[in-house]
Amino acid sequence: MPFEHGRPTMPHRPQLVLIRHGETEWSKSGQHTGRTDIPLTEHGREEASSIAAAVAETSFTHAFASPLERAWETASLVGLTPTADDSLLEWDYGDYEGITTDETRETIPDWSVWTHDIFNGESVDEVGRRADAAIERYSVLSGPIAVVAHGHFLRIFAARWLHLPAQEGRRFVLNTSTLSLLGWERENRVINRWNDPCGW
Repeated sequence: MPFEHGRPTMPHRPQLVLIRHGETEWSKSGQHTGRTDIPLTEHGREEASSIAAAVAETSFTHAFASPLERAWETASLVGLTPTADDSLLEWDYGDYEGITTDETRETIPDWSVWTHDIFNGESVDEVGRRADAAIERYSVLSGPIAVVAHGHFLRIFAARWLHLPAQEGRRFVLNTSTLSLLGWERENRVINRWNDPCGW
């Protein structure tokens, strides 16, 4: 039986390494960036390259990425050759695309993407169902799996991994170009590491 960190590893209990893409102009300014396909900034490319050595320490059995340019370029910069997975697309913010929370609160006090209706986009629970679909597919795989995607989506993904409501993703701050590890303690899904900017 194979062991890791002194504990036996179980087949079909994958470890998921979540990689948030590097900085974009909109992530820097706080604009909600859903399906707008914008590239990394030069700083974002440097961020992604800075975690490549940490990513290289793991021999991934599978790698998946959002097909949007910022995630795809990050995957390339950290040395992965992923399969595109539309389930990993960022939240569709509808009418709030490209707008900051502060701007929205000028007309809707206390507005939050986590608590208010998203007009002409996805609800938080709809994003949660996409995360559930990805988790279900990945859960029949073995070994470490890389998942390269977006801030809000990965926060919801982590919440659903823990069987929490999708809205509870609001409690998991996630910076650009960070690594997080979802795994197991016995039969329980857990977060082993979160929001790591520079390796293991």
